[in-house]
Amino acid sequence: MTRIFRQVLLALTLALFAGSGGGIVVPPAHAQEAASTPDFDQWDRFAASVESAVEAGDTENQTLEQLREDLTEWRETFLGAQNANSGSIATVQRQLDALGPAPEDGGESPEIALEREQLNARLTELQAPGRRAELAYSRADGLIRSIDQTIRDRQTEALLQVGPSPVNPVHWPGALSALFSVGTSLVSEARSSFSEAMQRGTIGDNLPVTLPLFVLGLVLMARGRRWSRGLSRRILRDRESAGRWIAGFLVSLGSFALPYLGLVALSVVIVISGLAGEQGQQLLQEFVRAALIFLVARWLATRVFPAEDTRSPILDLGVDERLRGRWYGAALGLVIAALNLGNGMREIFKWSEAAGNVILFPVMVIASLLLWRLGRLLATHAQNEDDTAAGEEAPNSRLAGIMTRAITILAVVVPVLAAAGYFTLAKFLLFPSLLSLMLIAGLMVLQRVVVELYALLTGNVAGAAESLIPVMVGFVLVLLSLPLFALIWGARVADLTELWTRFVEGVSIGGTRISPTIFLTLAVVFALGYLVTRLTQGALKNSILPKTRIDPGGRNAIVAGVGYVGIFLAAIIAITSAGIDLSSLAIVAGALSVGIGFGLQNIVSNFVSGIILLIERPISEGDWIEVGGQHGYVRDISVRSTRIETFDRTDVIVPNADFVSGTVTNYTRGNTVGRAIVPVGVSYGTDTRKVEAILQEIAEAHPMVLANPKPYVVFQGFGDSSMDFEIRAILRDVNFVLNVRSDMNHEIARRFAEEGIEIPFPQQDLWLRNPETLTGAGSATQEPRKASTADTTPHLSARDVEATVRDDDGASGEDGADGGGGDGR
Repeated sequence: MTRIFRQVLLALTLALFAGSGGGIVVPPAHAQEAASTPDFDQWDRFAASVESAVEAGDTENQTLEQLREDLTEWRETFLGAQNANSGSIATVQRQLDALGPAPEDGGESPEIALEREQLNARLTELQAPGRRAELAYSRADGLIRSIDQTIRDRQTEALLQVGPSPVNPVHWPGALSALFSVGTSLVSEARSSFSEAMQRGTIGDNLPVTLPLFVLGLVLMARGRRWSRGLSRRILRDRESAGRWIAGFLVSLGSFALPYLGLVALSVVIVISGLAGEQGQQLLQEFVRAALIFLVARWLATRVFPAEDTRSPILDLGVDERLRGRWYGAALGLVIAALNLGNGMREIFKWSEAAGNVILFPVMVIASLLLWRLGRLLATHAQNEDDTAAGEEAPNSRLAGIMTRAITILAVVVPVLAAAGYFTLAKFLLFPSLLSLMLIAGLMVLQRVVVELYALLTGNVAGAAESLIPVMVGFVLVLLSLPLFALIWGARVADLTELWTRFVEGVSIGGTRISPTIFLTLAVVFALGYLVTRLTQGALKNSILPKTRIDPGGRNAIVAGVGYVGIFLAAIIAITSAGIDLSSLAIVAGALSVGIGFGLQNIVSNFVSGIILLIERPISEGDWIEVGGQHGYVRDISVRSTRIETFDRTDVIVPNADFVSGTVTNYTRGNTVGRAIVPVGVSYGTDTRKVEAILQEIAEAHPMVLANPKPYVVFQGFGDSSMDFEIRAILRDVNFVLNVRSDMNHEIARRFAEEGIEIPFPQQDLWLRNPETLTGAGSATQEPRKASTADTTPHLSARDVEATVRDDDGASGEDGADGGGGDGR
């Protein structure tokens, strides 16, 4: 337990100094010489000694950790040495490229052959240090992996090792004896230290310092938490104010900070007075650390299960349930502190394994019971969340349910394992779980602080918890807490530094190493290039091109082309600035191109079609086109598709390949001149020349019709019910063709009414061969008669339609069709 806390504190300290930038790191001697050639002879001797230590199998973990640190420094040195002579190598390589490959037939001049040979020798000489550094790097990396694997295997073996059972009565007397020896040793050491301090007079000499510290420590421990809670209650009277909540939160920090400072003051008094010996001082340090754990856990319990703040509590619990939660949280903090103190005492007073197991087992049982009760509270919170969500499972309740099941299982498994003798495994499961619960509670409190700060800055108190910025900040907090979770669960600081080293070094793709630095350079340069491209496009579109005589379609094509070229150049410049060798990625690019050819052929086809549309410009923005049965105006031509706005004001997205491979009608390509056709029919018997003259006058009188070529009227022919005419006129703007047709139709109706010209409706003569079959009366020889359709078939429309009835001896309907030309109405 002490080791875990030390690792956590070490990680926090490293993060603090890394963030402040004020730390001074002194590299080892061989790291300081990274710019020069490493001492490979010294490295070979050191690597051989490390291999011997690892193969021995009995080297202590502490020694292995120190060897690993040295190996890490060597590996960093070799990583930097891999780029030795890179400039000279590039120069020689360019010279060889300029010479080209040697002729296969050997027909090369002796001077060129000698020059090629010298350049190859020079290149081999320059590449030798880098290649040797690569080999040394691989060896150092392999040794580091071997040490890590050895330490992990030992940790796993220790976890699965069966030890003395704490429920075995045989080990109980030894545990009592160990506790008694602790008291005896501390009392004896305190007497000896006190006598020695009295003889030297240090107690009286330090009294002006120790007495105020002693009084201050007692006051802070006795009254500090009460002061903090009282002030926080007075601040939180206005529960709807985010500013008051934040002020109350800051004040509440004193509920654990002030008592802790008081305890530190008392411990300083004891040390200065010389009342504690070596073991006493070690125990005092463990006690202060344990007290800090308890105070922080109790404070977290008051924040997670608040008594006063009910505006937006972290957990959906009632007043009584929150009260129990505060008690359980404080008790768990006390248990964690007791376990940490017990582990520290085991190391200080050299308890036997059996005695330590017996002493710590009751504390573990109590911790399991508290975990069980805390799990019940989380289950109640999950149920309340589901009830609030109208019977559906809420996302937060799902996480609470998972934690409830995990805590419940842990509360049952830990005592059973400890009683069975797997005490180390039980501790490994219990201690990190308790610390993880504390860390989760801390994250929940920090998330609430972020929400309140956001509400204070934006004034959005009701919706602050669901806003994007607090959610993103909470996600970042969780990511930053992952190293702490890893340390809590047994990860070594070396493991985390190794992960960070791997991350910084990057990965090799096609002989090119991609690291975060390269990626950041690539992203920044590309972003700058993209920004410059957009600014150039804006200047062309708004300032330069409008002053030219280029039509809007051409201007849009130029702007789009500049955008594509600019993005392409930005990508090339970014890749070059990052130092990525594109030639080494040729194989990878070839494989990707094959995959693109098979899987993304439609997208690539649309992309190429978009480029063709921008170059050839068969359509432009603003054109009225018809494609695939859709009429509309072109509003946007992008790299993959074209957006058409129909006359219904709906957008139709058409893939660019349809414009290149399909048939497209462009009504306004080049100019807006187009033809309008207005059909009209008149009744039979009307003077056709008079109709033609009227229609010609109507067409020539419309302002949208061009005088040259002049409109003309066509007598199309004789229809079923009318004689058909058409006005054909060329319009100055075909976009108004519907308006022109409507205007002409209105004028035709007015003029025909004035001139008495009738526009017929569709009509048809109906001949019945056997009318008696419809009426059911008479015989086949009955005298034929003529009746209207309304007389015999009332279900048919009989308006102005006569039905001539003939018997079977009469002419058929087909033969007599020419006899019923209609009455013209």
